[in-house]
Amino acid sequence: MKLTEAKQQFISSWGAFGTHWGINRTMAQIHALLLISPEPQTQDDIMEELNISRGNTNMNIRELINWGLVDRVLLTGERKEYFTAEKDIWKVVKQIVKERKKRELEPMLQLLDKLEEVEGDKRDKSVKTFIDTISSIKKLGKQADKTLDVMIKAEETWFVGALMKIFK
Repeated sequence: MKLTEAKQQFISSWGAFGTHWGINRTMAQIHALLLISPEPQTQDDIMEELNISRGNTNMNIRELINWGLVDRVLLTGERKEYFTAEKDIWKVVKQIVKERKKRELEPMLQLLDKLEEVEGDKRDKSVKTFIDTISSIKKLGKQADKTLDVMIKAEETWFVGALMKIFK
């Protein structure tokens, strides 16, 4: 397989994978392009390579910056903005986990805290079932939150070693 074909396949596949970790396909494709680019890329470079509009490119780059996956780079003597992605995949994974935790898990836990305080007679079967269910979900969510915190703080070698012990 030629490098050009391999790059296209990687960008396309990463775009599909991105939808599984909470970002749209184009955003993931831009991230993939920046991951495999040895030099920072301009918005025009990205638009040309991926055949996408300026607005789409701009919007998705801003969102990648918000996620902490892409950085704006200023090159001496250049007026254009350049963009680059973190190349250390462990840092990328940790950043994605951090963002998903912040955007999804933490709001869910806040909602469960409120729902757990439902008014009603605790002896009523419907109230008890509701509270028990919410409490169980909250307990699992808090455990997931703690596990993700450990992963975010962990070094790659420690985490991979711990994960391998679990699967043995």
